[in-house]
Amino acid sequence: MANKPPLMDLPIPTAERGFYAGFSKDVAITSKILIAALIVWAIAVPQSAATILGELNSALLGTFSVWYIYVVALFLIVCIVLALIPSTGRLKLGMEGDKPEFSNFSWFSMMFGAGIGIGMLTFATAEPMYHFANNPNVIIGQTGASAADNVNNAYLWSFLHWGFSAWACYAIVGLSLAYFSYRRNLPLTIRSALTPMFGEKLSGVLGHIVDIVAVVATILGVAQTLGFGVEQFVSGLHRIGLGDWLLVAETGAPSTAGIIVALLVIMGASTLSALSGVGKGIKWLSNLNMGLSFFLLAFFFLFGSTFFGLSALAEGFVTYVAQLPKLLFTVWATDGVEGSEAAQLASWQGGWSVFYWAWWIAFAPFVGVFLARISRGRSLREYILGAIIIPSVMCFVWFTVVGGTAIDLTLNGDAGEVISGAGQQNQLFAMLDFMLGSGLAWLMAVIVVVLLLTYLVTTADSAILIVNTINAAGAEEPSGRPHIIFWGVALSLVVGGLLVAGGVGAIQSAMVIGALPFSLVMALMCVSLVKAIIKDGLREKNGVQSVHVEE
Repeated sequence: MANKPPLMDLPIPTAERGFYAGFSKDVAITSKILIAALIVWAIAVPQSAATILGELNSALLGTFSVWYIYVVALFLIVCIVLALIPSTGRLKLGMEGDKPEFSNFSWFSMMFGAGIGIGMLTFATAEPMYHFANNPNVIIGQTGASAADNVNNAYLWSFLHWGFSAWACYAIVGLSLAYFSYRRNLPLTIRSALTPMFGEKLSGVLGHIVDIVAVVATILGVAQTLGFGVEQFVSGLHRIGLGDWLLVAETGAPSTAGIIVALLVIMGASTLSALSGVGKGIKWLSNLNMGLSFFLLAFFFLFGSTFFGLSALAEGFVTYVAQLPKLLFTVWATDGVEGSEAAQLASWQGGWSVFYWAWWIAFAPFVGVFLARISRGRSLREYILGAIIIPSVMCFVWFTVVGGTAIDLTLNGDAGEVISGAGQQNQLFAMLDFMLGSGLAWLMAVIVVVLLLTYLVTTADSAILIVNTINAAGAEEPSGRPHIIFWGVALSLVVGGLLVAGGVGAIQSAMVIGALPFSLVMALMCVSLVKAIIKDGLREKNGVQSVHVEE
C-alpha cells in the first residue's frame, strides 16, 4: 500500500559465535556443500561429469532459448525506461547527503574489470574473427564467409553479445540491490531486491533459497570467465618461454600441470587481494589493469589497422543500434531437418546468443552486488549510463580496433590463416607475432600476460568478496578470513576440476545449468523494482516516508 512506509527491516538469522559468527549458516553451509559436491564429482568421475553436464546443457538451451532471449530484452528495456523518465532518473541510490565513495575513474575501472575485462583479451580478437567467417547473414546467403561484405555483420553480432544487453544483465541486479539497500537500509544481498513481492517471508527459507541460487550461479559464472582466462594465461606463459610442459603437445591445449600452476598463482593473489577489501587491493588492481588496457589499446591505435577499425566501429554501431529492437526479440526455431537453414540458424543462436545470455545472467549476481557496493550516492540515470552505455562503448572500441586489425590483416594483409587458424586462446598472441619481430612480440606478450593476470585476479577477488557478502547476510565488509580463503580454494578447484573434466565446454555446461534458476530471480527483481519505484512515488505525493531515515 502507498499510504504506509515500505518494509525497511529484513532480519536474516546469523550465527552469533563460532566459526560461522556473522554468517547465515543456512546459506553458507548449503552453498559450500553444493559447490563441494560439484568439485568431487568433476574430479572423481571426469568423463561421466562432462557427458552428463553436456547433455543437460543441450536440453536446457533447446528448451529455454526463447525464455533467455525475452528475459534479457526485458532487463534492457526496464533499465532504459527507468533512466529516461525524469523523475526516476533523478533518484539517488542512497540517502540525500550520500556522496560517491570512489572517483569516476576508479568506479569505472572496478566495474569494467570485474564485469568483462578478461573477455576483451580473449574475445576482442576471437569473436569478430569467428563472425567474419560465419554468422546468420552468411547462413541465409546475404554475405560471404570471410569476405569484405561480411565485415559489418561480424561486428553487428559481436556488439549484440557484448553490448547493451550484456551490461543490462549486470545493471538490473546492481540497481535493484542499491535501491533497496541504500534507500531502505535492507541487507546488501539478493533476497532484499524481492521484498516488494514477498515481504518478511524472505527472512526465512525462501530468502535462503534465493541467496543460495545466487551463490551457486556466481561461482559457475565466474568459473566460466576464469576458464577462458586461464587457458589464455597458460598459452601466454608458453609464448614468453616458460616451457613446453605448459601445453599438451598433440593438441596445444593447456596441460594439467599448466592449469594447476596458473590457478595457484591467480587464486593465491586473488585471495590475498580479497582479504584486503574493496578499497585497497581490488581498487589498486582495477586501476592497474585499466592503465595497462589503455596502453594495449593505444598500441593497436598506433600500429594496428586504425582506419579500418574506426570505420568498422562507426558503421557497426549504427547498424547495431538500428537493428537492436528487432534482434532483441528474434528467435530462430529449428525445423528438425539436419543441415537446413532453419536448423543452422537455431544451432547458431543456441551456441552464441543464448549461451552468452546465460553467461551474463550467471555472472550477474556477482557483478550486480559489486556494482551496488561501489555505486552508493550516484543517481539512477548516472548509474545506468555508467553501467551500460560507457562499458558497452569501451567494448565496441576494443572489438573494432583489436579485432578489426585481425580482420584487416586476414583480408588485406597477407596473414592468411596465421590468426584465424590459431586457437581461440592464441589468436591475440598470433596477431602480435605477425605484426612484430620476435623481440617486440615477446615484450608485448609479457605485457598481455601481466594484464591477463591483473584481470583474472580482479575478477576472482571481487567474486570471492561478493560470495562472502551474500553468505554474511549482506555485510559489506564481512569478517571471516577463513571463509574468504575457502571460497578462493573452492573457485580454483571448480575451474581446475571442470577444465580437467571436459575443458571449457564442461564449465560452459555447468554455467548454463546454474544460470537458469537465477534468470527467474532476475525477472522477479525487475517486477519488484518497478513496483517499488511506482509506490515510492505515490508515497512521496501522499507525504508518506519512502526512504530510510538514520536515527
